[in-house]
Amino acid sequence: MDEPKDPSWKVSSSLRSKARELRRNATDAERILWSELRDHRLNGIGFRRQVPIKNYIADFACHAAKLVVELDGGQHFSDRSKPADAARTAVIEARGFRVLRFSNHEMMTNRAGVLETIAAAVAERAPTLTLPRKGERGQEKQKS
Repeated sequence: MDEPKDPSWKVSSSLRSKARELRRNATDAERILWSELRDHRLNGIGFRRQVPIKNYIADFACHAAKLVVELDGGQHFSDRSKPADAARTAVIEARGFRVLRFSNHEMMTNRAGVLETIAAAVAERAPTLTLPRKGERGQEKQKS
């Protein structure tokens, strides 16, 4: 889980093109979730969509919380797809991310529950900034 000081996020042009294509051809569930995550709408945390990670493309990623959110269609629930999904999750987790998986159906029928789960995971993993209390602001300057 240790990352190198200068991580290499080089992405092949074919993987980058595939990510762009996936952004253009999002599923209904992906469009709905993106409308909730874009522009820091979920508790002020930033997400990106269709993010290349290693040789995979994650549906949504929050780099600050090292969190990946995957929305899975029906094809992901077949016996043939489960090992591939497990391998994909292992590769992404090896990069230090936590992976949350939801079905497209769950996103469409339980949006609030999905968002609540994502928000809880972000709160658990994202670094928090400690801001000085109102009375303490600027005191460093006055003491000098």
